[in-house]
Amino acid sequence: MRVKTNAFDKYSGQTNDLMYFYTGKSETIFLLRSRMFVFPLLYFSAFLKAIKDIFNKNPQGGLLFIIFGLPIYITTLSILNETGYQSLIFVFQPFKEIIILAMLAVVLWGLKEKIRFHVIDYCVAGYLLYTGFYVFLPLGDFGFTERLLAFKNTSFFTLIYFAGRLTDPRTLQISKYFHFILIVAISAAILAIYEATSDQHFQSLTGYSDYVFDFFGQEKEGDYGLTWTFQRDADGLKRFASYFSDPLEHASATLLSICVIVALFTKKNNAFNPTRLGIIALAASFVSLFFTLSRSSTVSFCLIIYVYALITRKKYVLHTSHALIALGFIYIGILLENTDLYDYLISTITLQEASALGHLIAWIEGMTAIISNPFGLGLGMSGRVATSLGSTIGGENQFIVLGVQVGVVAVLLYIFIHFAIISYSYKWFPHLEGKERMVALCIFLLKVGITLPLFTASLDSFSYITYINWFLSGVFVHMIMRKENINHLLP
Repeated sequence: MRVKTNAFDKYSGQTNDLMYFYTGKSETIFLLRSRMFVFPLLYFSAFLKAIKDIFNKNPQGGLLFIIFGLPIYITTLSILNETGYQSLIFVFQPFKEIIILAMLAVVLWGLKEKIRFHVIDYCVAGYLLYTGFYVFLPLGDFGFTERLLAFKNTSFFTLIYFAGRLTDPRTLQISKYFHFILIVAISAAILAIYEATSDQHFQSLTGYSDYVFDFFGQEKEGDYGLTWTFQRDADGLKRFASYFSDPLEHASATLLSICVIVALFTKKNNAFNPTRLGIIALAASFVSLFFTLSRSSTVSFCLIIYVYALITRKKYVLHTSHALIALGFIYIGILLENTDLYDYLISTITLQEASALGHLIAWIEGMTAIISNPFGLGLGMSGRVATSLGSTIGGENQFIVLGVQVGVVAVLLYIFIHFAIISYSYKWFPHLEGKERMVALCIFLLKVGITLPLFTASLDSFSYITYINWFLSGVFVHMIMRKENINHLLP
């Protein structure tokens, strides 16, 4: 078993990434604490500001923490672990849940009118109650504490949804917070560019590998002392995560960015008119996507743009997309002699590439378990809890992770909720204006965009996109219910 090294031993022992960073033990530690501790400070400051706003009866203040705190969540905990403040990790970890619970408490306390529930509300509540029942069932290999933690991992999104659902959308400054998301996208791209130009993962400096070992028992993997996620299987090419937990979360954040950009700058007549900040954020999203080398997110990114062109009837985007697809097939044909790229494409499509093959094996294992146990094996038997304890069934697929633990009923509810929001946001988008139209377009494109990554990752483990996705889903349902109430009262 690997023994955790101190900062001096770790940095002085690596020649590829960190030798240049070593200037003596005490100076190394000082540089780490002075330069890196800005992330814990930013994380803690965002939390304090959000809590202050929430208890000043401004629950939307929690969005500030979600936008600026969650992208750096793992980076913050890694730095605390690396710089000797391990005790603070247990203080900082529940901040995101505290924010949601505080938002829920404030909006429930301030309710002044009777709530009319939507079918999506009933399904979300049903999912919460159904999976909650499994906490008390002695199924699987884990005790009550582990089952409770797994329940939080699989079902906390329902509370995020209701925090948005019960927040009065008239008080939300959607445009303001969407602009904040653009700032996050731009800063993430800047750091990714620095990583690429210096040929060094940012996580090599933050103590990421020690954090995941100390708290999840995961050994260093790959060629760079991190995990396999930080490199491409075929040739070991580096994939960069910026300040996110890993390249996959970084890639998923680009999907959120493009959805926010088109929603923010699409006018009532469907004209796309971005500001200078919007153009920079759009370029930053492309940069981030390029450096993450994520196939599913790249396909989803293109799908979002294509679907956006369809629903806004942008013929020039559609024609350009069709031309690029045709050129892509021609290009692949020309590359028949280019064995490196061609073999990579073919091995990916045919699931022969190591990462794709790993997904396939995990899916088969998980599906076999679900078929044998349609009501689930018990909370914790798949996903983060099982992985941290060295034993998991299935994985790398949101639906299979759920199905292995809590069975087919929960999976069907989750799928229905996902596609019901897509359906209702598509239906309502042409009939809404202002921030309501903005939210409808954003959540429609985001739900469409994350559908493919749901099959290749446990997407709800990525806090940033999960919290914004489900909060905006709740806000959207509140908006359309308010519209239905108004229309019902009209003569």
